[in-house]
Amino acid sequence: MLMEGKTGFIAGVANHRSIAWSIARSLDREGAKLALGYLSDREKQGIEKIVDQLDNPPLLIQLDASDDDSVGRAFDQLSNEFERIDCLVHAIAFAKREDLEGRYVDTSRDGFHLALDVSSFSLNCLVQAAEPLMTQGGSVVALTYLGSERAVPRYNVMGVAKAALESAVRYLASELGEKGIRVNGLSAGPIKTLAARGIKDFSTMLHLHAERAALRRNVDVEEVADTALFLCSSLSRGITGEIIFVDGGYRIMGM
Repeated sequence: MLMEGKTGFIAGVANHRSIAWSIARSLDREGAKLALGYLSDREKQGIEKIVDQLDNPPLLIQLDASDDDSVGRAFDQLSNEFERIDCLVHAIAFAKREDLEGRYVDTSRDGFHLALDVSSFSLNCLVQAAEPLMTQGGSVVALTYLGSERAVPRYNVMGVAKAALESAVRYLASELGEKGIRVNGLSAGPIKTLAARGIKDFSTMLHLHAERAALRRNVDVEEVADTALFLCSSLSRGITGEIIFVDGGYRIMGM
């Protein structure tokens, strides 16, 4: 199995429909020992109902990536339970609903700071804490979206935050490469997650994506999860600092 004897921390598991949960299932299927980071008791209760779907019982860790103390406690727990970390998946993002529904130009200052802190700077926080535990090198994978480089209606400040996240991927890759730590971004096409339902007219986005993508369809969450597995495994050992698109070829199309 690809991840036999490997350990991983997936930060941002929200529910059974989240991309992070599907990534956990793919890594578990290939033998990884996992820790799953959740935000609050609400998420924990949901995860506890589905962890029996995994072959290896995961460690559940409370994590608020916008709180340095919470990050410190989470990685203290990780270091007590795991000898090392081989892969880290960052699946954390948040923006105020009002900053997604209106115009980007009307984004509030505190809304901008919140989106950039939670959705981008949190990657720095997690990597900084994980670095001492990645003693044999490893892989960091951050989830992103095409709204980082194109103006996508109703993505607004989240697109700006994802652009910052992708830039951070490159800087982190350049600095950590000498330690054998690879850092990449995974940009998925639109998928029906609970979080995506908060985007106005999301069904229209799905329809247009399927109509215009090279494969003439939407991607499913398992395709994204298996690409994350590839990036976490030794199969991608020569790849770092890249943004890998799993969008059915939507990004390559012109008119």
